[in-house]
Amino acid sequence: MSDGLNVALKQTPLHALHVAKGGRLVPFAGYDMPVQYKLGILKEHLHTRAAAGLFDVSHMGQLVLRGAGSGEALEKLVPADVLSLAEGRMRYGQFTNAAGGILDDFMISNCGDCLGLVVNAACKEADIAHLEANLPEGCTLEYLESKALLALQGPKAAEVLAQYCDISFECFPFMSLREATVAGIAVTLSRSGYTGEDGFEISMEGDDAHLLAETLIGEEDVELIGLGARDSLRLEAGLCLYGHDINETTSPVEAGLSWSIGKRRQEEGGFLGDETILRHLSEGTERKRVGLKPEGRALLRDHAVLSTVNGEQVGEITSGGFGPTLGGPLAMGYVRSDSAKVGTILSAELRGKSVVVEVVAMPAVPARFFRMKH
Repeated sequence: MSDGLNVALKQTPLHALHVAKGGRLVPFAGYDMPVQYKLGILKEHLHTRAAAGLFDVSHMGQLVLRGAGSGEALEKLVPADVLSLAEGRMRYGQFTNAAGGILDDFMISNCGDCLGLVVNAACKEADIAHLEANLPEGCTLEYLESKALLALQGPKAAEVLAQYCDISFECFPFMSLREATVAGIAVTLSRSGYTGEDGFEISMEGDDAHLLAETLIGEEDVELIGLGARDSLRLEAGLCLYGHDINETTSPVEAGLSWSIGKRRQEEGGFLGDETILRHLSEGTERKRVGLKPEGRALLRDHAVLSTVNGEQVGEITSGGFGPTLGGPLAMGYVRSDSAKVGTILSAELRGKSVVVEVVAMPAVPARFFRMKH
C-alpha cells in the first residue's frame, strides 16, 4: 500500500502456472510470488535436499554490461576481481558504497563479448541507476526484462536436466555457465544456486518459461518450490539474504565474505569503500556474522537481541527460523568479535523469556556443489 492506494504487484512469466499449481501467493520485492505450494514449506525443503526442486526466480534482475573498459568500470564499484574472470565462469560480488557498506550482492558472469549480472529483485532499480551513473562513455547497460529465470536445485538436478539438454555436465563445474538447448528451448545455463545443493539457474525468454517449467515438473523427481523453502534452504547453507544479513551498514569483511574479494583487489583497492574494507581486512572488525543454534525448539527471528551470560548486549539475530534438514531451529546474526568464537554461549530474549543460543560453524548443512575431479 502507498498513499492509501493499491500498488499493482508485478508478475513473472510463470504467474499463471503458480496459480494453477496451487501456489500461495504473497507480495515479495514488488512481485506476486509463491511462498509455498500444496506440499508445504517443510516437505518442499526436504524434497529439494533429497531430489530436485524448481524455483521461479524471474523477479531477479538480469543485466548485461557491454563495451570496452566495462570490466575496469565495474571494478570501481565492486571489490570482486572482475578482470581475471575467465570466459564461461562466474563469481559472487557486491556493490559497495563509499563507507564500505553493501548496496547489493549479485552474481557476475564472463559471457565472452559481455558481462552478465544477476542482481536482487528489491535492489535492481537502484543497481541499474548506480551503474548508469558510473559507467564511462562507450559502455552500455541492458536490463533483460523479457527474460525469465528458473532454478533447478538438488542432488538429482543434473540427472533430470541431462535428459533434455544438448550439452554434457561432466565438464561443467560449479560457478560456470554455458549456452545450451533444453527441451528445444535456447537457454543460458549456470551451475549455481542459493540452496547449498548442486543445481542450475536457467535463463530463457519469458515466453518459453511455461513450457520448460511444465517439462521439468513432469519429472517424478521434481517439485515446484516456493520462497519459504528457498529461505530455509539458504539459511541452512549459511548464505546471506540482502536486507537482512547484509545491507548498506555492513562491510563484506564483517559479513564473512572476505573470500569474495580477490587477492589483487585486497592489495590494490580502487573500489568504492576500499579504505574501510581494506582496514577491516588488515585490522579485523568489531563485529562478525556467525551461525547460531538456539536451545530447544524456540524459533528466533530477526532483531532478537543477543547477550552474554552476564546480560551484556553483544549483537542481534538477522535471520532465523526452522531448519528442516536439522530438525530444529537455527539462525545467523552479528555479534561482537570477542563473542564470535564457535562454542560461545549467548542468550536471546523471546517473548520475555531467555533462550540459550550457541555460536556454531556455518554452514549448518554442508554444501554439495559439483566440483570436477582432477
